[in-house]
Amino acid sequence: MLEVNNIEVVYMNVILVLRGVSLKVPDGSVVALLGANGAGKTTTLKAISGLLETEEGHITDGSIAWGGQRIDGKSPEDIVRLGVAQVMEGRRLFEHLTVEQNLRVGGAVRRDGSSMKSDIEMVYGYFPRLKTLRNAVSGYLSGGEQQMLVVGRALMSPPRLMLLDEPSLGLSPILTQEIFEIVKRINQEEKTAILLVEQNARAALEVADYGYVMENGRIVLDGVADKLRENEDVKEFYLGLTEVGKRKSYRDVKHYKRRKRWLG
Repeated sequence: MLEVNNIEVVYMNVILVLRGVSLKVPDGSVVALLGANGAGKTTTLKAISGLLETEEGHITDGSIAWGGQRIDGKSPEDIVRLGVAQVMEGRRLFEHLTVEQNLRVGGAVRRDGSSMKSDIEMVYGYFPRLKTLRNAVSGYLSGGEQQMLVVGRALMSPPRLMLLDEPSLGLSPILTQEIFEIVKRINQEEKTAILLVEQNARAALEVADYGYVMENGRIVLDGVADKLRENEDVKEFYLGLTEVGKRKSYRDVKHYKRRKRWLG
């Protein structure tokens, strides 16, 4: 289990971004972390994966444990070796490398390279399109193909927990549905736990078992995914539905009103 316990994160020793965030990801589950831009979702993932220091960020309070072992303070490569892999927002590929070379880079932290070939075939099983493009330069792939590749590359570590940051960003609804279906298959077939950061609340809650909602660096709501889908505030602010079923823009609702409703 991943346990994030009351963490605070400060950037450049000045900017307080996370304000006592706590969440759990049980082994083998899919947990969604929802919220608008700037809520602190990506910072939460980077705190878990050890990438904060690349942006002058630091955990100043609280703790993060994976499988009962504290991982806050460990290096990103050590965290990957413990079975935690992050798929970054924006499809951070090695664009000059081929599809298969990118996959092999994903397996670079493995201590045993004997299963590299079989795991590449496992990735191609989830993403058959990548197999046809195995020798293509990844910088020339479409957005959907690149998203498939970064998820496949993370699978090569191989992870017990995958941190997915906005996998639907910039994708068409059809491709978004395809990516989320594959994410659910990976969870079920590989027994890989997933912490999914998304603004597309509808898609995220369809595949998640449990969800958390963030605003301004705090968790303001959490619950099983089915109940969050039926929550009136989530419907209004994240699914775009009012009580009478009409779509409503998230930007039309003032922040102080949301905070009052979240916190009761």
